[in-house]
Amino acid sequence: MRKLNVRYWACQLLGWGGWGVINLFLLYLFAREMYFTPPEKRRIVLGVLLIEFFWAVAITHLLRTFLKKINWIKFSINKVIGLFIVCVIVSGILVYSADRITGQVSGISLINYEKNENLKAAIAKEKEFNLVGTDYFKNIQKNASDSIRSAVIDIKKSTGWYRNSNGDWKYEEQHEASFWWDFIFTLLLISLWLLVYMMWHYLMRNRKDEVDKISLAKTVKELELNTIKSHINPHFIFNSLNSIRALVDENPQRARTAITELSNILRSSMQVEKMETVPLEKELDIVKDYLALEQMRFEERLKVEMEIDEDTLSQPVPPMMLQTLVENAIKHGISKKIKGGTIKIISRFTDHQFELIVQNTGSFEGDTAPEGFGIRSTKDRLRFLFQGKADFQIGKINGSEVEAKIVMPAFI
Repeated sequence: MRKLNVRYWACQLLGWGGWGVINLFLLYLFAREMYFTPPEKRRIVLGVLLIEFFWAVAITHLLRTFLKKINWIKFSINKVIGLFIVCVIVSGILVYSADRITGQVSGISLINYEKNENLKAAIAKEKEFNLVGTDYFKNIQKNASDSIRSAVIDIKKSTGWYRNSNGDWKYEEQHEASFWWDFIFTLLLISLWLLVYMMWHYLMRNRKDEVDKISLAKTVKELELNTIKSHINPHFIFNSLNSIRALVDENPQRARTAITELSNILRSSMQVEKMETVPLEKELDIVKDYLALEQMRFEERLKVEMEIDEDTLSQPVPPMMLQTLVENAIKHGISKKIKGGTIKIISRFTDHQFELIVQNTGSFEGDTAPEGFGIRSTKDRLRFLFQGKADFQIGKINGSEVEAKIVMPAFI
């Protein structure tokens, strides 16, 4: 995070500072006489550039803070376009207004400097036309001669200054269009900054997505290998086949069913990498096959309860994730209890979220126990697939039970 902040501030200072240096260079190259003489005007030009630099950095930084707070990167493209337009207009108004107000308050203003210089020129022209000491400004339209009227027009046109009927000097802006050009140019600068900022973050997000996809593929591969290993390890195969052998004579139909269940589990284990999600209904079928085989081994020691909301059966879930949690529940919970226990699977909608819960008899060591592959892979897959919108928690409930709870976005 600190490295990113250093990089951000370096870009801010070098970017806006570089723009100020370019302005200074162009003014010196093409308008040296206009902006660098006399020395007083040169100091004002430098001051104005510093003021513009300060407010550009400050207000674009506030804009960045606002964008981060609303997490704009997750907005749809239409919302981003609307946000871009609003941010450019508001930020442009703030930068332009802050520059002008700071210049007025501090006295570092080219506009004020030029007004004062023009006032001096107007007074000089008034002397040149021998108008000093006269009351030519009274009823000038009716009583003044053509020469006086022409002189007044010349003074006003060349300097913007004129005397009202009371003899006070007043200024009339001669280049009103310059305001709009200055404002539009400010909007263009803010647009460029915001465009670069958003494009950078889009590129970084795409890069992160690519890294996440690679990590997800690696996690899924590990899951596939670990799932296959767990299902074809000698103990599992021996226990399942031994139970099936005992049923061959006693209950041939159940034996055939058990063989089918074992085949389904092994097939699903090898196909886990082919898809990112499967319907919950399909995942439950695999879990039921797995539990049926385990019940042959544990008999009365393993009880299974299911509370499945039928509306949730079409919800997408990562393949073999529920089976992994059920396997952990048996391995770390039921198998360690002499009297066995109960596994309960719950699927439901709560507060526009989809909840998938596995509860089992047993104990949970919490932070004192190392995080196993099952828990780690579940967290990783949820994070990669749902971009932080899913959550996984595991802990004790009711004193003698453990609950693994997954909360995912509901797709209705």
